[in-house]
Amino acid sequence: MIRKHFILLGIIIALALLFIATLYYPGGSQANAHSVGYTWKDNYLSNLFSAKAVNGADNTAKPWATAGMFFLTLSFGLFFIRFADRIKIKTPAIVIKICGIIAMICGLLATITALHDAMIPIGATLSLIACFYITVFVFKTKLHWHKLLSVIMLLLVYTCCYLYSTRTLAILPIMQKLALLANIVWVLSLEYFSRKEDFAHITK
Repeated sequence: MIRKHFILLGIIIALALLFIATLYYPGGSQANAHSVGYTWKDNYLSNLFSAKAVNGADNTAKPWATAGMFFLTLSFGLFFIRFADRIKIKTPAIVIKICGIIAMICGLLATITALHDAMIPIGATLSLIACFYITVFVFKTKLHWHKLLSVIMLLLVYTCCYLYSTRTLAILPIMQKLALLANIVWVLSLEYFSRKEDFAHITK
């Protein structure tokens, strides 16, 4: 029974740990290097993982954030594996599974190592490939609400990638959190409200 809900439990634990991390963050953001505490509007999630906070203090949020990201990437990686098993066509299933797993590894490395700038574009690209493949299959089903969720999620993620690549940083912290929320809703909705039978008719 617990195995069935691994993804949900992992996400709940991850969000709880990340929220605790925001409470321990000393301060400083892109808007004000001397601010106190974590500001949802101006701080990136990645600020929680640095050894030093933006204001120069030792970042006591890092252990909590690192644990949270571990559970989050583990949960998302498991989702890609489980969803791939619903697809009868071998090549797309392999692409979803492999790209999803590697993307989550890149996401974890981006937050817990000094490889952030290198891992972000790789992880984002692979994640978008996996999500795009899933969206294509969703559009071949009768899962109409999931089609809408897929489009919203992809638009938010693409927007974040655009803002990051063009260094349009003012609203990126907010968009980053909206994209994460959309990803979580999308993952859980497909995990719980779609079945292997929904995709059984898709053979090409």
